[in-house]
Amino acid sequence: MEYIRYTVPAGRAAEFEAAYGRAAVPLGKAPQCLDYELSTCVDEPDHYILRIVWTSAQGHLEGFRKSERFREFFAEIQPYVTDIEEMRHYERVLHKTEPTLFEWAGGEEAFSRLTEVFYGHVRKDDVVGPLFAHMDPGHPKYVAMWLGEVFGGPDRYTTERGGYPHMLAQHLGKGITEAQRRRWVSLLMDAADEVGLPDDPEFRAAFASYIEWGTRLALANSQPGATPPTRAPVPRWGWGVAPPYQPSA
Repeated sequence: MEYIRYTVPAGRAAEFEAAYGRAAVPLGKAPQCLDYELSTCVDEPDHYILRIVWTSAQGHLEGFRKSERFREFFAEIQPYVTDIEEMRHYERVLHKTEPTLFEWAGGEEAFSRLTEVFYGHVRKDDVVGPLFAHMDPGHPKYVAMWLGEVFGGPDRYTTERGGYPHMLAQHLGKGITEAQRRRWVSLLMDAADEVGLPDDPEFRAAFASYIEWGTRLALANSQPGATPPTRAPVPRWGWGVAPPYQPSA
């Protein structure tokens, strides 16, 4: 996490906030930026803190800082650089904990069981089966690694399989149809029921949200002439698509 602390005179506050509203557009589009938040101090309104969550400090300094997105971002906030009091990277030491989706689902074993059952159905399906006619025997295991990392587990797909660029390569030029995408989603949801993944609304809403998001990207990236970004982090999915998670008593 990067924290940038500003002291902005009251007479410049409105233009400062407007400048960051514009700067947030290229910042939010940068693949290295996972989240950002600009806050003003309740007790001393001329104090502001910008918090940016980066994929890593290197992703910020070597990726974002050398990109066109940074130039667009900096053009908006440059007049306020002299108002900066601190600009540093931090790592979390202590925070309120809640289970990740990976942990709630049952961890690595649960996702391995899910993909084994799922691809057993895929192989026999008339609609989506042809896409996997020459499937690597290890494919279910690799998809379990991907899903595990997406839902907050260890970064095995990144370290062992090449991360996003490798996953992207599996879809380029495949010409996936909407009917195939929908059948893939339907079979996966059936498999989730079959293997007993948690069925509480909060987990299933978050799980289904990623599956819809990911399969729609895969469909778009598979079309002839598609030119998706070739480098990006593996997405990390949390509970936020449903009301805030409340652990049961």
